[in-house]
Amino acid sequence: MSQRVVAVVQVRMNSSRFPGKVLKKLRGTSLVELISRRLIKAREVDEIVFGTSTDSTDDELANEIIGFGGKVFRGSLDDVQERFIQAADYADAELVVRITGDCPLIDWEIVDQVVSLAMKTGAEYSSNTHPPTFPDGLDVEVFSLDALKASRRESADSSSKEHVTTNLRMSDSFSKSNLVNEVDYSERRWTVDYPADLRDLESNLPSGFETMTWREIMSKGFEGIESSARRNEGARLGLGQKLWKRAKEVIPGGGMLLSKRSEMFLPDEWPAYYSRAKGIKVWDLSGNEYLDFANMSVGACSLGYGLESIDNAVKQAIDEGVMSSLNSPAEVLLAEKLIEMHSWADMARFARSGGEANAIAVRIARAHTGKDKIAICGYHGWHDWYLSANLATDSNLDGHLLPGLSPSGVPRGLAGTTVPFSYNNAAELSELLKTGEFAAVKMEVSRNFGPEDGFLQEVRDLCTHYGVVLIFDECTSGFRETFGGLHLKYGVKPDLAMFGKALGNGYAITAVIGRREVMQAAQETFISSTFWTERLGPVAALATLNEMKKVNSWEKITETGAKVKAIWTQVFNKLQLRHQITGLDSLASFTLDVPDWLGFKTLMTQEMLDRGYLSSSYFYASTQHDAAHLSKYAEDFEGSAVISARHSSNETIASALRVARSHNSFRRLN
Repeated sequence: MSQRVVAVVQVRMNSSRFPGKVLKKLRGTSLVELISRRLIKAREVDEIVFGTSTDSTDDELANEIIGFGGKVFRGSLDDVQERFIQAADYADAELVVRITGDCPLIDWEIVDQVVSLAMKTGAEYSSNTHPPTFPDGLDVEVFSLDALKASRRESADSSSKEHVTTNLRMSDSFSKSNLVNEVDYSERRWTVDYPADLRDLESNLPSGFETMTWREIMSKGFEGIESSARRNEGARLGLGQKLWKRAKEVIPGGGMLLSKRSEMFLPDEWPAYYSRAKGIKVWDLSGNEYLDFANMSVGACSLGYGLESIDNAVKQAIDEGVMSSLNSPAEVLLAEKLIEMHSWADMARFARSGGEANAIAVRIARAHTGKDKIAICGYHGWHDWYLSANLATDSNLDGHLLPGLSPSGVPRGLAGTTVPFSYNNAAELSELLKTGEFAAVKMEVSRNFGPEDGFLQEVRDLCTHYGVVLIFDECTSGFRETFGGLHLKYGVKPDLAMFGKALGNGYAITAVIGRREVMQAAQETFISSTFWTERLGPVAALATLNEMKKVNSWEKITETGAKVKAIWTQVFNKLQLRHQITGLDSLASFTLDVPDWLGFKTLMTQEMLDRGYLSSSYFYASTQHDAAHLSKYAEDFEGSAVISARHSSNETIASALRVARSHNSFRRLN
């Protein structure tokens, strides 16, 4: 007695990787209608039902299906398995064919073959994917409805609810059979997961593909989609990584900040996006909770995330109006506060990003001196004036935090206007300044190492002697070891200084302060921007400075960072790993002398993520990292290091990594 066979096509509009893809057109026909046209040719299928959700986002999809004569069942948005079961029940199915909406080239001959295999073997679950030998996108699963219901009773875990057949496939409770192709084409992709996949199909499919079998399509020269996506990638990726892949379709490089790229941490597994953050806890889009032992938003939140005293000040400012045709009094109060903290300074200008503040300082210095050249030591952002240092040789900036920074797009005429010099090498700087061509010396007070043998005072003396503006870039180092600029610790006074990152504890605000004689040059050139006048940044900065002073934050984060450095030292010594630990205590980093440092670092990140940490080879301390956090971190860091040390060679690290090695420099992302 034959069984009633129903194909249930799983479709929805809220795909996390490619929203609305089932209604996108391929050669003028929506993907969902292409699936219907191809599936209807299957002789072993008695009826086709499209299972979508009752959510309003799927109204347009349901109307499309009804419009071409398809049958629709609508159920739960989140519990896909329950929706699937209900759709099959609705169609009186006994044997169910599962098809997903990302397979517009689904092949009716393969469907018939898998159905026939299921009937012949009596297997409760049959497919052509375990192991796969057909191109990805021709996947067919066939199972009895009773088996699917039994599988749900056995395990209604989250994976099964989302991916329908997880437990049915994995459990030994159910008999199985698999259709194998004579040639293994499993590495080829014919599925639509991303917009690029659809563009590739549009360009490369042969004319008349709609009525061709998969073998006929291949015979016309089509092999598959050019893509780095892995088979069944959607089941492996979290919501954050799916969104990250979408982002790279519409945002060059995926995001706005190199230091937050997933590829810099754990490609294809880093959570990428957060839903909320509080203290040192960060929740990703899937609700997973992590302790932030990485960079606390690249150093912007030294007081922790979501501090109420700061947020409440900002909320009040929002209620009173963020912008108007008049200026915010908060900017005057903030200027006075920063000048009070730095007795050598007389005036201030504000921006909203570090790159802007650096560009402002350089413009002021050039306007003041009438000269063009800038001598730099350290990292100073993305603007043309800085990246022009790599026009002469593309490695000039490699020793200044980030290697591989390309000057592409920077005018060639700027070549030679920015010249790097080495930290703790006053003689090298002296040779540059002797030429009399330099407007400014622009440098970080300290990053990996501190000044030696009075280096900073030598720099000050050289700048004074040659009439050069001394600029201290404190966007990163400010408020880390002193209440204000790190230069206060060394007693060396610049002509200009910039602050950012920690100044607003996550709110956008940067400052340039300086001596009146130099700062007044800002009125001789044009430096102006509408959004430098919004009030939230200055309000947040004032609240942040008040909170810092109340808790002596610079002392607390220095103490915490020193304890983390001690944890690293103890673990590395115990494992006999040669190491180097550098940076301010509150901005610490480490490197190891191992055969595959990049692989080792990636494996450590992978292990720490599995233990619930956002972590890498550096640590930016906050006042919210407490003793209990450090105790747990010490235990988990050692456990991760033990596993990574066990795989210290290139070959074994590759086998232990679930992903590719992280990037360690600027790199174009495709």
